[in-house]
Amino acid sequence: MSIFDPLKGFGVTFSTMFKKVVTEEYPENFPGTAPRYHGRHQLNRHPDGLEKCVGCELCAWACPADAIFVEGGDNTDDDRYSPGERYGADYQINYLRCIGCGLCIEACPTRSLTMLNDFELADDDRQRLIYTKEQLLAPLLPGMEQPPHPMRLGDNEQDYYVNGPQLARNAEAAK
Repeated sequence: MSIFDPLKGFGVTFSTMFKKVVTEEYPENFPGTAPRYHGRHQLNRHPDGLEKCVGCELCAWACPADAIFVEGGDNTDDDRYSPGERYGADYQINYLRCIGCGLCIEACPTRSLTMLNDFELADDDRQRLIYTKEQLLAPLLPGMEQPPHPMRLGDNEQDYYVNGPQLARNAEAAK
């Protein structure tokens, strides 16, 4: 050990003492996130308003933190929430457990579940950090109808998943 080693350590301290301090005023000046940042989850809809989630529970099986609970329900002709035979009747994500890994997104076969850039998930009440289906569903856009309703973009679920984007463009062009 040299006699100058403590002085070298103090040199780091003295060099940072005279630098300008960076202060971020977070709530007032929102910094934004990177475009590919994964934050809060969202359950997507088809262009006519039906839900894309078919209640397959693959997202729950893929979640390493066991943060997702899905309970599927059966669609009927009078009560249709998704184009398939089933829909996600009960859907919950516990953000106290979620580690934001995105494995649930990769497991979803219908691209129903995606992640938004929203990162403000802190709360002082544990119960409010368990998001239900109503909180996770994408909002209804103009031209969408609140489910349950009959299929509007085709006669079967293959029309939705294979030809859905083209059928939606044709419906928009006809308006």
